[in-house]
Amino acid sequence: MKTHTAYLTFETQKRQEIIDITDEVEACRAAAGIREGFVLVSAMHISASVFVNDHEPGLWQDILQWLEQRIAPWSPDAYRHNAGTGEDNAAAHLRSLTVGHEVMVPVTAGRLDFGPWQRVFYGEWDGQRPKRVILKAMGE
Repeated sequence: MKTHTAYLTFETQKRQEIIDITDEVEACRAAAGIREGFVLVSAMHISASVFVNDHEPGLWQDILQWLEQRIAPWSPDAYRHNAGTGEDNAAAHLRSLTVGHEVMVPVTAGRLDFGPWQRVFYGEWDGQRPKRVILKAMGE
């Protein structure tokens, strides 16, 4: 079995951003030289996410609005985590839990095996500081 591990580091300009990382996932696959297998993509922080969806900026705004208005509003006084730690990022933890922190991307015939329009994204919910994502390609 062939493997390759790579790390991405993000320090976003905004507290919340969505970043397409599909090209980096493909680069990890290529570096491993696998034709059949998978690439694990995992956020290494509890206030960030990795997910698969459509590369469409209007959808990204919908996702951000959905998280803010329906899932975990950025309202620091509303969360026990914030009161207990002195932090203000409980909403980011809940957003990460909702969206998820990792995906497995299948590799078939030497390429990432996506459906139409699918891409891999890093979702930053509490940014403006360095955070990492691990990419681990495994296969033959």
